[in-house]
Parts: sequence; C-alpha cells; structure tokens
Amino acid sequence: MRVLARLGAHPAAVAYSMTTLGAGMMNSIFSFYYVKLFLNKYKISESAFHQSQVIYMIWNAVNDPLFGYLQDNSRAACCTRRRLSILYGAPFYALAFLLPWFPWRSYEPGDWLSGLHLTVALCAFDGMLTFVLLAQCALFAEISGHHQSRLQLVAYNQAASLAGSSSVLFCGLLSRNMDDFSAFQAVAALVAALACGCMIYTGLHSEGRFDGRASEPPQQQGPAPGPAQPPLSLAAITSMTWQIMAHRDFQLFVLMNFFQVFMVAFCNNFTMIFAEHLIPQDVLPSLAKSVMYGAGFICPQLLVLSSQRLLRSLGYYRLILITFHVEVGAAAVMLLLGPQHHYILALFLTGIMVLIQATFSLFNLPLADIIDSDLHKHKRRSPLSSMVFGTNALFTKPAQSLAPMLVVSILNQFGYEDLKDAGPAADSSSLQTLHSVMFYLVCLVPMFVAAVQILAWRPFSIRDSHTVDTKYIDT
Repeated sequence: MRVLARLGAHPAAVAYSMTTLGAGMMNSIFSFYYVKLFLNKYKISESAFHQSQVIYMIWNAVNDPLFGYLQDNSRAACCTRRRLSILYGAPFYALAFLLPWFPWRSYEPGDWLSGLHLTVALCAFDGMLTFVLLAQCALFAEISGHHQSRLQLVAYNQAASLAGSSSVLFCGLLSRNMDDFSAFQAVAALVAALACGCMIYTGLHSEGRFDGRASEPPQQQGPAPGPAQPPLSLAAITSMTWQIMAHRDFQLFVLMNFFQVFMVAFCNNFTMIFAEHLIPQDVLPSLAKSVMYGAGFICPQLLVLSSQRLLRSLGYYRLILITFHVEVGAAAVMLLLGPQHHYILALFLTGIMVLIQATFSLFNLPLADIIDSDLHKHKRRSPLSSMVFGTNALFTKPAQSLAPMLVVSILNQFGYEDLKDAGPAADSSSLQTLHSVMFYLVCLVPMFVAAVQILAWRPFSIRDSHTVDTKYIDT
C-alpha cells in the first residue's frame, strides 16, 4: 500500500520512468547479445562486421543532432511535444528491436546477407532509440528545474531500469544463454510487446514545463527561438550549435562521456565472450553465468538507488570521480592477481560492469545542469534540451562502434575467429595465447580508460548544484 501511495504521489516521475522500463528491457538484450549472435551464430565475416560498424558509427553520430534539431525546432507536434515523440515512436522502436533475432535466411559462414542484416538492424534500432530516448532525455531537464525533483526522477528511473535490465537474466535463463534460439526469439517478441506498452504509457501521461509554449502563437513567444516559430535558418542552427559546443563544461563532459560510452559497449558486448573463455564450465556452470550476466545489468540500478543520500550530500561530480578511482584500483588488483583466480575474476567482471553502468546512469544530471547554464547564459525563452543531448551524442556515440571494432580486431589477430567454435579440438597453445590477450583486455582497458576520465573530469566546474534548491523558477 505504501508503494502504491508513493507511486500515486509522483505521477510525472512514474510516467517518465515507464519509457526507461521499456527501453531498458530492449536495450539490455540488444547490446548484450547482438555481437555474439552475429559472430557465433550467423558467422559474419570480420570485414562485413567492420563495414556494418562503420556505417552504424556514421549514422549513430549524425542522427542525434538531426533528431535534436527536429525536436527543438520543428513545427510538427509529433517532434516538438516530447510525449508525442515517445508515443508515436514506441511501436517502431519495438519493431526495430526484433530485427536482429530473426535471420533473413539460413546463413553460411561469411554470407554477405548477414552483413547487410547487421547494418540494417543496427541503424534501424539506433534511429528509433535516438528518436524516443532523446525526447525522454529532454523531458528530464524540462519536467522540473529543482535539483531534488531531478533526484526523484533519477530514483524512479533507476527503479524502472532495475526492472527493465532484469530481461537479460530471464532471457539467459529461459534460452540457456541463447543455446535454445527458438526460446530466445519468443522472449524477444514478448519483451518488444511489453516495452511498447510501457512507452505508450509515457506518451499518454507525461508533460514537460515548456510543452504549453509549443501551442502559443509565435508572436507571444518573444524573439528567442522556440518550437512553434518558423524553421530556423542554417546560420541560426549553426550559431546555437556552436554556442553549445563552446561551453567549457560541455567539452569536458563530452570527452569524459566518450570514454564511458566506449566502456559500456566494451562490457555489454564482450563480458559473455570473456567469461565463457576465461572461466571454465566446471567452475561456473551455465546457470551461474546467467545469474552473473543478469547481475551485471540489475545491480547498477540498485547501486544508484542506494546512493541517493550520497548524491544529495556529495553531489554527482564527486561520486563520478570516486568511481573512476575505484575502477583503476580494482583493475590493477585483478591484473596483479592473474587469471587463475576464477571466482575473483567473475566478481571483477561483474563488478566493473556494475560500476560503469551505474556511473553512466548519473550522466543526465550534469547534462541537465549544462542545459540550465546554457539557458541562462544565452537568455533563451526555452531550453535547447534535445540539441544539447544530440550534440553530446554526435561526439560520444561513435564509441559504441569503436569498442566492438577494436576488440574484435585484436581478438581475431590471436585466432578468435578460428578458435571460438573449436572446442576440445583447439590447439592448446593458441587457446592459451588468446585467453592471455582476453585477460589483459579485461584489466588494462578499464584501467587506462578510467585514468583518462579522471584527467578529463577534474576541471568540470558545475560541482555544487546539489546544494542549490532551484536554479530558476518553474513556469
């Protein structure tokens, strides 16, 4: 009863978080399984894999500022009204999620069609993900300007993400980590239907503070650009984008976030592959590994939810900096211990994934503060929320493709393409070399990336927004 009463007391937060629930169910499964699916089951060639990732990298970077401009400046209500973007985009987002799990024919090793399949699946899924989640990110900054209200959104968001990310656990258990592919496809179809319903709920029940201004006549809005005004000129768009990019804190955040996106993709795409090779089946059976993979997606939300007091007392800046130091220390300890400590390695793989995902979950807070700062600095009528998120994505999204391209190239140099299905017949010397490379990747990549992030994050100047009750009055 207390839970129901609490949910009823914060309808805006509940409506907002339903998109996180739906997207979390789909995104977790997609990011965790698609690389293994195309490499191991569809047997895509390395060249086709890289070509798909390059095309995806370009589209991934371009579509965010494009949709950001449309959602901040278009005359169409389905673009400018955040909830309508989510409402109309949800069914297409769910359909795009289903694309990779149903092969277009029985693929032979190196089949060109599997490369085209991967390209279409990646671009379609990311396009709809961007359209829907960019609108949700804008809602985060526009529902309220109060720091405490934003923390409440973070809390509800993490609770929804916790429920959504459990899809990896259940999918792994029901499909035996994709060994039963028909069961995996059935779970994917069910997840798509549930996720679509969740996002439609947001589209029907969520509103931002500035939505009403989209319906005002242009002459009532003043000189500042707003969604209901005529389309902006190229010069105006370029000027606004440059103003966003010239913000010193935005530059520092983008640099730090680029490496965080790289690490999220690194963990999501390769944790299962590393665990299957480095941790013997007799040490951790398939069921235990399914729980381990599920924990890597569930525990980040638990960590963020349990950190609400620290967010209020220390602020996100210090917490993010602390996590980078912990990553460096944990990776150094694992490197010194070596790969023979299988249980510690399993704990490290899970822990580093949890820490990276949990830290990434806080990034809407600094971006919202950057949006507020831009709003005041340039005296805008309404914030350029989607453009800020989209410009950030322009520079950070390529890391989602760079991570799998780089790691697959390194692994294949040491025989992964030939050894992944060799089983007991594999040459022991070659397999041992491959496992050594995997272990060094597991330890050295988080260590060096976190060290670079510490250097990039230290100069960030918006550090004390948690001490200010509100930066401007909600209207």
